[in-house]
Amino acid sequence: MKPLALPKNQRLCSSKAIDALFSKGQSTIAYPLRAVYHMQLAIPGEPQARFMITVPKKKIRHAVGRVLVRRRIREAYRLNRHLIFPDLETSGKTVDLALVYLSTDIADYHNIEKCMQSILSLIAQKVKES
Repeated sequence: MKPLALPKNQRLCSSKAIDALFSKGQSTIAYPLRAVYHMQLAIPGEPQARFMITVPKKKIRHAVGRVLVRRRIREAYRLNRHLIFPDLETSGKTVDLALVYLSTDIADYHNIEKCMQSILSLIAQKVKES
């Protein structure tokens, strides 16, 4: 597998896992992103981190804009997820992550990337603490 690839098993698809994430998870905001995350003990064979992206239709009305924002968020996550993996390996935990877009305007990639870096570094600190 390529080191920067984003395989299907790292996407959060299960409705049970999504319900557990939003009911038990913690939240943080780095505008224009809100991250909801839930840490649990690692299960052998499972990925270290699973994620999902939500861009509400209420915030971005046109599908083209929602897809553009979703692509930018996915790329920022793909390039910066290395910030949490070392801490997850040492602690023996996995994290489920939901990224919700909050702004009504389409943010540029650099702004989204800065927010993603701050969110992932905060999650890495939480993993170290627990």
